[in-house]
Formats: sequence, structure tokens, C-alpha cells
Amino acid sequence: MPVEEEAFAGRGQNNMETQSDNADHQQHKKDDENAAVPFYKLFIFSDWWDKLLMLLGTIGAIGNGLNSPLMALLFGELADAFGKSQNDKVLPVVCKVSLKLVYVALGCGAAAFLQVACWMITGERQAARIRSLYLKTILQQDIAFFDKEVHTGEVIGRMSGDTVLIQDAMGEKVGKFIQLLATFVGGFVIAFIKGWLLTLVMLSSIPLLVISGGIMSHVLSKMASRGQNAYAKAAIVVEQTIGSIRTVASFTGEKQAVADYEKSLVEAYKSGVHEGWASGLGFGSVMFILFCSYALAIWFGGKMILEKGYTGGEVLNVIIAVLTGSMSLGQAAPCMTAFAAGQAAAFKMFETISRKPAIDAYDTRGKILEDIRGDIELRDVYFSYPARPNEQIFRGFSLFISSGTTAALVGQSGSGKSTVISLIERFYDPELGEVLIDGINLKEFQLKWIRSKIGLVSQEPVLFTASIKDNIAYGKDDATTEEIRMAAELANAAKFIDKLPQGLDTMVGEHGTQLSGGQKQRVAIARAILKDPRILLLDEATSALDAESERIVQEALDRIMVNRTTVIVAHRLTTVRNAHMIAVIHQGKIVEKGTHAELLQDPEGAYSQLIRLQEANKDLEHIDEKEKSDITMDSGRQSSQKMSFVRSLSRGSSGRGSSSRHRSLSFGLPARLHVSDSTLKMHM
Repeated sequence: MPVEEEAFAGRGQNNMETQSDNADHQQHKKDDENAAVPFYKLFIFSDWWDKLLMLLGTIGAIGNGLNSPLMALLFGELADAFGKSQNDKVLPVVCKVSLKLVYVALGCGAAAFLQVACWMITGERQAARIRSLYLKTILQQDIAFFDKEVHTGEVIGRMSGDTVLIQDAMGEKVGKFIQLLATFVGGFVIAFIKGWLLTLVMLSSIPLLVISGGIMSHVLSKMASRGQNAYAKAAIVVEQTIGSIRTVASFTGEKQAVADYEKSLVEAYKSGVHEGWASGLGFGSVMFILFCSYALAIWFGGKMILEKGYTGGEVLNVIIAVLTGSMSLGQAAPCMTAFAAGQAAAFKMFETISRKPAIDAYDTRGKILEDIRGDIELRDVYFSYPARPNEQIFRGFSLFISSGTTAALVGQSGSGKSTVISLIERFYDPELGEVLIDGINLKEFQLKWIRSKIGLVSQEPVLFTASIKDNIAYGKDDATTEEIRMAAELANAAKFIDKLPQGLDTMVGEHGTQLSGGQKQRVAIARAILKDPRILLLDEATSALDAESERIVQEALDRIMVNRTTVIVAHRLTTVRNAHMIAVIHQGKIVEKGTHAELLQDPEGAYSQLIRLQEANKDLEHIDEKEKSDITMDSGRQSSQKMSFVRSLSRGSSGRGSSSRHRSLSFGLPARLHVSDSTLKMHM
């Protein structure tokens, strides 16, 4: 009873920890949706050339912005000329003003060119650099990052959509904003010079403009960030649908895919609607305040002419200068919206770019040897997947594989077989314990070098949208055509490749859709052979193939496993009979270990039971179509035989002691294997 209470308490504690982790994740997710980087951090990836372009662009923007206040000054002179000069003296004054306007036009043209050209060029340069850094950082991350933090669709969405927003926020919009700011400052300087009292009256509207603009910018920044995250989620749906288009089509799931996409867009739609309302309300408020200030200026300007002796030109100077300055402040609202969107989009991208992975694919530190023998050892390993930290896979797991030998790992799904492959490839690091190659901790090797010594062939081969030649050549830099052809020969792929019209140059289609499963697997094997690995990892490499394809692929594998340390994960035991060592894994522990012949000596062992179950299952699958009519008559006899078979397993297991409790070991077959607790303890 105390053991049960302790187990119940442990489960309760795990549930509480899981709920706490989920709550923290939701809070962190909510914070990310409202997060944005400071504006100056948008430019942290600029180089000296970008800084020069931004300097020239800023000078041009300031010059372009001062043109409007200068025009206000010239219009004041023109108004005074019309009001004071006699008819015969108007033309010379107007000519002087016109000539000054020509000078302003020349300066305006040059300044506008510098402003737009420099800011657009530097914006494009920096955005391209951010895209490149983001992709490089994504490829640098460890597998745990992809398990927990990011999806393929999100990466694509950020590279295609968010970088455009960032470019908009650091490119032409910056030059435009500086231009408008220069117009604002220049306009009010001229206004104060020409009539400070009237200018002060008109300035009474500025605090209201600043407050409304600041509130609008803050609100839009949060809403833009929320919208970016919503669209990133929608991109994941699109990526999964297009990437699995054959499955979608075969199950007529087009409508469901569209429905899922529309559902994922609801949040983005709501965010966009709210952003539109906020932007419209903010911009409308700014314009309302501006035109109220215009009315006030005209009324008070008339009073200044009557009471303070202002000339018409001075009043016109002040009003036009303040109007242009104020209008520039209102026109800056779209720029502020772009800045808010860019700052929000940059947050997740810059956070990823600055992330330092625990397992760095680009780290050049570590040991590089002439070669390795291929001894593999997992020593007292404790491990759980980062995405499922409360589900312990290994607790003190140990395994040794001698160099040049073949080791096979068999067991039920979820027992930890493929986890061994992931640890040897160093996709993950163990929480405790060590993974050793030739007695050296895997962490001490340079990651790129040690992975070049390991070849992996998985159950579902991944081919790129390229030619067969390019897919095979992916296994080695600067591979020659002769080396590629030799690898194809060893992989039993040369025959089918030669039959194709374009041979090695045949395009395989997206994810290899133009090839059969066996052909794809042989191309993947050729790719692994090309790098000439000392360690070969086969993760259920033939489990998804038909009998003929399996035979051809198995011949290729048998050929390349010679003189290599090979680790095989398999469900079909026909593929592991010749292994030097077979380990049966159950619940993260090795319950049996030995050669095929040695393990068969124990008729009630886990491996022997598995062999018999697979043979029984195979016999059932090969019932001839002609005998289907006799199935009903023979069903009683077959059922009796099956029950007798199961009882024999039970009697054999219980023969070790009636007090032994037994655990079921399921291999996805009609019956279950029984492994006694004593057997588990022997191998712990």
C-alpha cells in the first residue's frame, strides 16, 4: 500500500509540474505576442558601408525636409511683395523669389535622391543579411529547438513575411520619417523667428498630437506582434498541407485543409481588424487636432495684424511654417505604424539569431583524429526528450558495441531503440552518463567531424527536390561522378538509375515522389555510402518496404556493413539474424542480449517469444485466397492452437518461479510477450 501511495503521489507531483510548465509556457507565449525590440536594435546587423549609406541618406532626408519650411519663407516674401510694391516693382521682386525657388528645387532634387536611394539600398542589404543570419542560426540549432520552439511553417513565414516588415521599418520609411521630422523642426524654427507669439498659440496643440501619436504607436506595436504570430501559425498549416498534398488528395481532405487554414486565420483577422480600428482612430484624432489648430491660427493671426503690427507676409510665414511642420507630424503616423510592425517582427527573429544552442553544429572546437575504430559505448545514460521532460526514456542505460561488429536493437515501440541512434548521432545529449566513441566522450569531438564519420539511413528516406546525382552527392563535398556511380552500384541503385531516360540527372520530384519507396531507400543508402562512414546507423531502414524491395535493399546493406560498426533498429527480425549482438530493449532497459543462436537457447526468453509471434503472424498473413472459404470451418481449430501457444508461453514463464510477477511486452503483434521482473533486474 505505501508503494501505491508513493506512486500516486509521484504521479500527482508530475501532473502538478506539467500544469505549472503549461501555465508558464502560455504566459511566455502571451508575452512573446506583445513583445518588440527597441527601434535602434533593428540596425545591429549593419556594417560600415550601411552606416555610410544611412549617414548620406540622413543628410539627404534632412535637406529634403527643410525644403518645405524654406518655401514657406519664400511665400511670405512673395506676399509682402504683392502687398507693398508698386505695379512696376512687383516683377523684379517676383523674379528674385522665383530664382530662389529654382535653387531650392535643385537642392530638393539632390537631397531627395540621396534620401530615397541610400535608405532603400541599406534597407535591402540589412534585410538580406538578417535573412541569411536567421537561416544560418536555424541550421545551427540542436534538434531540441525544433522539438519545442519552432515549426517549419513558422520559419518559412518569418523569412518571407517578417523580413519584409523589418526591411520596411529600417529602409525608406526611416528616411521619410527623418524628412518629416526635419520639416517639423524647420517649420517651427522659422515660425518662431517670424512671429513667436502666434507660434506659441499654435503650439498649444502639440502636446495633444504627441500624446495621441504615442498611444497609437504603443497599441499598434502590440497588435502587430500578435498578428505576426497568428500568421506564422497559419503558415504552418499551409506548409503541412502542401508538403503532404498526396495524402490530402487521397483522403479528399482539401475542404478540411481550407477549413483548418481559415480557422488559423481567425486570430490574425481579429488582430488585423483591431489594428485597423486603432490605426484609423489614431490617425483621425491627429488630423482633427491639426485642423482645429489651423482655425485657431487664422483667427489669432488676424488679431496680431490689428494689435501687434504683424505684416501679412509674417502671419502667412508663421501659419504655413506651422502648417507644414504639423502636417509632417501627421504624415509620420504611417511610418510609426511600419516601425511598430518591424519591431514586433524582429523580436522572434532576433531572439532566434541570438540563441546559443547546447549542441552547436558550427562549433569548430573539439578533437579531430585521423580516423576512428568505431567502438560505441553508452555508459549509465539517463535521458528524456526535451519536449517530454517528465517521461524518462533511459535510467542508467548501458550498452557496448565493438568496432567492426553489427548490433541489432529490437523491442516494442517507445522502448528507446531509436533514442540510442539519436544519442550516437548526438542529436541530443544525455542528462547524465556518457556516450563514448573509442572511449572518448562524444562531446569532446568536433561535431561536424564526428558526424562525417557516421552514416544514417532512416525508415523514411528524405530526398531533396533535385537530381539523383545531387541527392547522392549530398553525402560528400566535391564528390566526383565516378564516386557517385560507385556508391550507386554498392547500394543496388545503378540498375534502376540506368533505366531512367536521364540517368543520374533524373529529377526525383518533391521529397522524391517520382521514385518508389525501395528506389528512394537505395538512393539514401548510396548517399550514406559516399561519405564512407566508420559507423553505420540503420533505423528501421527496410520496415516500410515490400518483400522484393526489402530483399534488394537488404542485399545492399549487407554489402556495406562489412568492416563497419553497424547499429540496426528493426522490427522485422529477419534483418537482424546475422548480427553479432542482438539486444532486446524494454522500458529503457536491456532485458536480453546475445547472438541469434544464443538467444534462441532460452525458449521462453523475450527474443524467442518475439520470433515465434512474428512467424505466427507471417503465417496468418500468407493464407491463400483459395482457402478463405475454409476459414470458418478451421477457425475453432486455429483458435485452440493459438490458445495452446499462449499457454505454453505462460507455463514456460511461470516455470521460473510461481512467485515471479510478469510484465507484458507488446510488439504490435497478435499476442504480447511476457518478461519477468527477475529478468528485468538481471539486466538493470
